[in-house]
Order: sequence, then C-alpha cells, then structure tokens
Amino acid sequence: MIAEIGHFALILTFTLALAQALVPMAGAQRGDAKLMRFGSAAAIGQMVFLIVAFAALIASYVNSDFSILNVAENSNSTMPLVYRITATWGNHEGSMLLWVSILALFGATVAIFGDNLPAPLKARALAVQGMVGAGFLAFILFTSNPFTRLDPAVPNGQELNPLLQDLGLAVHPPFLYLGYVGFSMAFSFSVAALIEGKVDASWARWVRPWVLAAWCFLTIGITLGSFWAYYELGWGGWWFWDPVENASFIPWLTGTALLHSALVVERRQALVNWTILLGIVTFSLSLVGTFLVRSGVLTSVHSFALDPARGIFVLGLIALTSGGALALYAYRAPSLKAGTPFAAVSRESSLVLNNVLLVSAAATVFIGTFYPLVIEATSSDKISVGPPFYNFTFVPMMIPLLVVMVVGPVLKWKRDTIREGLAKLMRPAIAAGLAVVAILVATFGAHALAAFGFGLAIWVIAGSFAILIQRVRFWQVPFSTSLHLARITPRAVYGMILAHAGIGITVAGITAMSAWKEEALRSLPVGGQLDVGGYHVTLKSVAPITGPNYEAERALFDVSSNGRFVSALFAERRFYPVRRSQTTEAGIYTNFFANVYLAVGDKNGAKEWTVRAYYHPLAPWIWFGPLVMALGGFVSLSDRRFRVGAPRRARTATALAPAE
Repeated sequence: MIAEIGHFALILTFTLALAQALVPMAGAQRGDAKLMRFGSAAAIGQMVFLIVAFAALIASYVNSDFSILNVAENSNSTMPLVYRITATWGNHEGSMLLWVSILALFGATVAIFGDNLPAPLKARALAVQGMVGAGFLAFILFTSNPFTRLDPAVPNGQELNPLLQDLGLAVHPPFLYLGYVGFSMAFSFSVAALIEGKVDASWARWVRPWVLAAWCFLTIGITLGSFWAYYELGWGGWWFWDPVENASFIPWLTGTALLHSALVVERRQALVNWTILLGIVTFSLSLVGTFLVRSGVLTSVHSFALDPARGIFVLGLIALTSGGALALYAYRAPSLKAGTPFAAVSRESSLVLNNVLLVSAAATVFIGTFYPLVIEATSSDKISVGPPFYNFTFVPMMIPLLVVMVVGPVLKWKRDTIREGLAKLMRPAIAAGLAVVAILVATFGAHALAAFGFGLAIWVIAGSFAILIQRVRFWQVPFSTSLHLARITPRAVYGMILAHAGIGITVAGITAMSAWKEEALRSLPVGGQLDVGGYHVTLKSVAPITGPNYEAERALFDVSSNGRFVSALFAERRFYPVRRSQTTEAGIYTNFFANVYLAVGDKNGAKEWTVRAYYHPLAPWIWFGPLVMALGGFVSLSDRRFRVGAPRRARTATALAPAE
C-alpha cells in the first residue's frame, strides 16, 4: 500500500507540474493575478506530494519491502539501517526521485519567499520550473518508476553496491543535486527574463542568491565526492579526472563565472547577454551530467545506467529544455542594449577576464571528457584522456585566473590604472615572493614548480585578506576606527574574502601533495616495519572480523615518529558475499598538516600482506579549502542584500525591442 501511495503522489505531482507550466505563463501574458498566483500554489503542492513520494520510498527500504523491484535490486535485510535509508538515492530510480524533489524544493522556496519579485517575472520563472519538472517526472513515471512491483516478491534483495555503503556517499549525492538542480533557478529566471523582455540590475540581484546557494552546495558535493574517493578506493588519490567527476566540475566552473558576471549586471548593467547565456548553459551542463551517468556510455561506480533507452530519454529532455532556451536566446538577445562602457583596466574588465578563463577551462574539461566518447561512438577506436592532458591544458589557465582574482577586487569600477591596483597589493606580492625564495633555498632549487605553486597560494590568501585590511584602513587610523569599519563592512565582503582564501588553501594543499608525497609498497609479516615521510609504521596484527553484511581482514598498525607513538590505525579488506565484491578501507592519521595513509592488500604464501603506505603533506587542505569557500558563500548569503534581493524593480530597465 505504501508503494501505491508513493506512485499516486508522483502522478499527482506530474499533473501539477503540467498545470504549473501552463497556467501562470498564461496569467503573466494576460496580466491575470489569480492565474499568476496559481504558480506558487502549484509549486508548493509539488513539493508536498514529492515529500510524500520520497517518504514512501524510504519507508519501503526501511521495511525491506522486496516486492518492489527497486528495493530488491538495491537493498538487503542484512544491511545496516543507515545504508538501507541511503540506498533510497543510491540507485537510478531513487536518485531521479531525489533530483525532482530538490527541483520542487527550489520552486517552492521561490513561491514562499519570492514576494518581493514582480508578479509576472515570478509567474514565468515558476512556469519554466514547472516545464523542467514535468519533463523529468515523465521520465520517472514512464521509464524509471521507483515503485514498480515484483510478482512474486523475492525473499531477499541484491544489496547496494558496497562502494556506496559509506557515510560519505550517503551525503554526497544530496549536496551534489542541491548544486546541480539549484542552477535550475538561474535557468528559469533567465528564460523568464527573455520571455518578459526585461533584464536589469534588479533581475541580477534576484538571481545571484540562487546561483550562490547552488554554487555552495555543488562545492560541498564535489568536495565530499573527492574525499570519498581518497579514503574509500584505497589508491591514495583525490582526483582522477573521471568523466563523472568532470560532469560535476564543468557546471561548477561555469556557475562560478555566472556568479561573477551577474555582479557586473547588478553594478554596471553590463554583460547582460553573456549572463543570460551563462544561466542557460550552466543548468544545461548539469543536465548533461545527468545524461552522462544514465546514458549507458560509461562504466563507472558513479554510473547508474543499465538501459541506454533511459539515456535517450534524458537526451531528448536536454534537447527540448536547453535547445528551446537557446533558440529563445538567439531570437531575443540581439535586441538587448549594451551596458555602460568601461575601461580596459577596471573591475568590470577583470571580471570579464575571469569569465573568459573559467569558461575556457570548462570547455577544455568538456572536450577532454566527451571527445573519447565521440571517438568510441563513431569508430572502432578507443582513446583515453587522463591527467597529463588536463595538466597541460587546464592548469595553465588557472595560473592567470589566480592572479586576476586577487587584482580584480582592488580595482575601481569603470576605470583604474594598473599601477594603483598593484600598489595596493605590495604586501601580498612580497609575502608570495618570500615563500618562493624560501622553498627554492630549502630544496636547493629542486622544486621550482612547487615553489611557484606555493607562491600563487600565498598570493591568493594574502591578497584576499589585503582587501579587508584596506577597507578597515588598518595601520592608517586608530584601532577603534578600524574596528568600527570592520563592523559596518558588508558580510558579502567577508564572504568573498573567505571564498578566495579557500581557493588559496586548496592550491597550497594540491601543490604540497603533488610535489612532496612519498609512497612505500612492501610485503610485511606481522611485526614487519616500514618508513614513510618520517613516520615509522609497524604491522601489529591481521585478524578476520565479521560485519553485519560483510567479512573482512582487519590489519592493525602502530604509527610512531621520532620514537614517539603517534596513533594506531586500522585498515581493512572487506568481502560482501551477496554482491561477491571486495572493497578497501584505508587507515588514515592526520594532524591537519599531513596524512599518513595505510591500505592493506592481498596475503601471499609467506604469510605476508601487501601494504601500501603514503605520506601526503598538506593533503587535508585540499578538502578544507573548498569547505572554506562554501562557508564564504554562505556568509555572503547571510548578507541582507543577498537574502531579500531588490525590493522593487529598477526604474531603468534594459528592454528588449521586438525582433524583426
């Protein structure tokens, strides 16, 4: 009965989505307030019914209802309760239900908290959101129904993929989808503005909070996925340029560009066409990521595809959604007036360069991801694009971006000079230079690239905080005056400083781990020892253990440094009988400045076990930095200007003339 309730709730949601796509759009066209208000009611109704549907699916997993095909294929009665719950979205059907639930959540949020929006714009945006929701609800109902019954029911299920039975993977998809789907609001507002024929500074103020929220969630989602790959897969890496990893990284890059270009629209009413295009493209790239894991073209732990027909359905949705929006953009955009002109050296110009570099980097990752797939689809050849390609193409674009992101915020709007801008960054430049020299001297010039990378990291971190020092006029006025200036500094400024500093922290972590990591591979008996990164590792014991749904060999290691005991670490090799598969659980010791990473492998005939040991300096900074970036985004969102947008439409708007 629970499954039937969930299925019926999905049907009602689909009906509401169709009505939401049509009624408020007609109301906005006719100027009918009642029809426009229907969009808000429908959006809230969608959220309510999808909560019912999702709760029904969770209950089916918790109760191990193996008369439901989805539960039988992805759960097992021996699985711990937490993984029976998270298995709800650890599969294709459940993940798509989560996808549309988050889409409805964003639509309902606009409906509830968007009272300051002009009624026609709000109605049209909710109508576009309804169109997207209707398309994906149709996809779920007709190709991916999570409530399909089995007759007869099976006595037990096949169990969730063991690699996904992890708390990190439990929270990774929800955050990732909050980012992916969150960009749908930028898409909806962009299409609504094109239909309405008005794009102005107020529009940018309404869009930026949604873009920023989606960007924050996507940042956290990517970070959690990277950290999971590091500690779960047992290979000691944090990023492999896997196609599905790239599928989330590409919209993050364009979303970052969108966030900055919307600022130019808000402040200077320039880059209007470009910002609208980015709003469409960023969500379209999120849809491409959805297609990639459901098209059958990939074999990956991230991929849910078993039936290529599903991928064709998603591809059709992308063609209708993105193709329709781009066609509307091509029709309307030429009539948009150019914004206020600005000089070659100005805040606006720095943001333009920021956008060029980010979009170029996204295009590079896109080509590296999809070119091998195109070659494989059109010929019998197979090629692989790995880290060397991205190191040669992507990394060089990031270097000028790191320079610009420090210089840009200190430049004046409309017009400035390079000399005045760089004069404000003298101290960060000195700090970066000293860091480069110190590393070159300490390593006798053996790590010039690492020195350069650290110099860039210090440049970004110090340059970020230099903005605050200049705003509060530290060392120039009495401390009490600086304290007062710090209190009245908008929270959005603090958010920007944290976000930029987080990038610098990440660059420092990547540089250190890439340049100075150490690895040791040994076959050790019990009592055997090895050294890595100044740490002494002893294999104390290896014993079999039994988990709730797996069997494992657990190795106990003692880790010491300079004769002093540091930590006891456990590493496991798990075997899951239902799935007939193995996983690795690494043992990791961290002191925030370095990780000691231990993984145990197969046993050989001499009663020795293969042990892989890694020393990763500053590895925690790789994940701490993005979390600081996301924190900066949330701090900016707490600024009232982000939370409430503009109270009324600006009097002067960029109007779209009728196209010929």
